[in-house]
Amino acid sequence: MEANERWTSSTAVILLVLLAVEGVTVLQVRSLLRPHVFVGVLLIPVVLVKLTSTLYRFVRYYQGAPAYRQKGPPHWVLRLLGPGVVALTVVLFGSGVAVLYAGPSWHGSLLTIHKASFVLWFLAMTVHVLGHLPETGKLGLPDWVPTSRRVVGARLRRSALLASLAVGVVAGVVVLGRVGPYLGSVPAHFGR
Repeated sequence: MEANERWTSSTAVILLVLLAVEGVTVLQVRSLLRPHVFVGVLLIPVVLVKLTSTLYRFVRYYQGAPAYRQKGPPHWVLRLLGPGVVALTVVLFGSGVAVLYAGPSWHGSLLTIHKASFVLWFLAMTVHVLGHLPETGKLGLPDWVPTSRRVVGARLRRSALLASLAVGVVAGVVVLGRVGPYLGSVPAHFGR
């Protein structure tokens, strides 16, 4: 079970760094739309790794796997918040990509959904991150920070996460091609 927790925590370390970068782009989204889109798309494969490892832990716990049952569930607040975090994550990233590909008549609605889901997602993620920060530091950081002791499976986790980042870079570059047409098809106030 610790291996799964390390997957989740190691992925969370990468997500925290990338989300901080994405957060900076939100401050001036109109002028930083290209980096905002690139980092947003770059995040998608890493988010999928995180969701997969979390779903695995969830399924193993409810299947009654002894190691998962022994550790027990997360705090009740985090358990209640979990489905909302997942749903808001899907809506946030989905609407962000959709707004670039939808026709101009959809831009306003999709951008409203994207902004509203971001506000709700940010609130939910703040609680989620704070609730998991101790275990993320304990289990996730050793995969990325050199230590004197060898962490079992760290090389595999790093390789898989770096591969997901590589997929994200390629997808980000591809989607960047939509930023110009998007900006050209919407009124100036939509990107703010």
